[in-house]
Amino acid sequence: MPNETTAKTSRIALITGANGAIGQAIARQMAALPHYELVLVGRNEQRMAETTRAVQTATGNRRVRYELADLSRQADILTLAGRWQGPLHVLVNNAAASPRRRQETPEGIEVQWATNVLGYFWLIRAFRDRLAASAPARIVNVASYYAGDLDLTDVEFKQRPYDNRRAYRQSKQANRMLTAAFAPRLAPYNVVVNACHPGDVNSKLSNDLGFGGHEPAEAGARTPVWLATHPDAATVSGQYFANERAVPDPFVADETAVESLYQLCLGYGTT
Repeated sequence: MPNETTAKTSRIALITGANGAIGQAIARQMAALPHYELVLVGRNEQRMAETTRAVQTATGNRRVRYELADLSRQADILTLAGRWQGPLHVLVNNAAASPRRRQETPEGIEVQWATNVLGYFWLIRAFRDRLAASAPARIVNVASYYAGDLDLTDVEFKQRPYDNRRAYRQSKQANRMLTAAFAPRLAPYNVVVNACHPGDVNSKLSNDLGFGGHEPAEAGARTPVWLATHPDAATVSGQYFANERAVPDPFVADETAVESLYQLCLGYGTT
């Protein structure tokens, strides 16, 4: 965790999903910037240790460490937030899963909904006060242009036949809608929150969805990193970005649906 000395001179960022192709590229690009200290979060200690060493070696930044948490489980997120010490200036929600068969967490929540949507939601709420105390602060929700099919009456595919592409699409739509829901709630605390499409990168996630990818990971990471670090992104909030530019998001036009989604997520437990 950040200590008092480094906290005074560093911008401290928490990055989830950093052991994936895009996540590791995000971590490398941010670690290469002056004054950034990174905490990478994942559940597999061996993979997190390897990723941390790889980022340190690639950038020469020794202020990169990891923390263990299963981001599909609220208890793990609350434990992580509870042991955090010092400020947090940037939260990059990037972790995602897309199992080809329907799976549930130990709490009985469908895995994509738990990881890709509730994980983002729980992390923002768990670290809200820490981000506010460290403001100006930023949240980046890595979403996708591959979004749609959200059914607020059956988000866990208990009635619909499970299809991992459809489940992934609805999770990315939810990420974009929740970004709009959080923006006005966080504005009084000088915390901005934006969503983005990262890029079409060949990764385990894209392979699980049946796709390849035509962009290198470094290209896919540029927009998330721009939102996390660039001065031009310091004040905009509640927007959806692609290629470092805000683009119209039709999913946030229905304010009633946006609020219904937020309240639905609240029903899975509050922080």
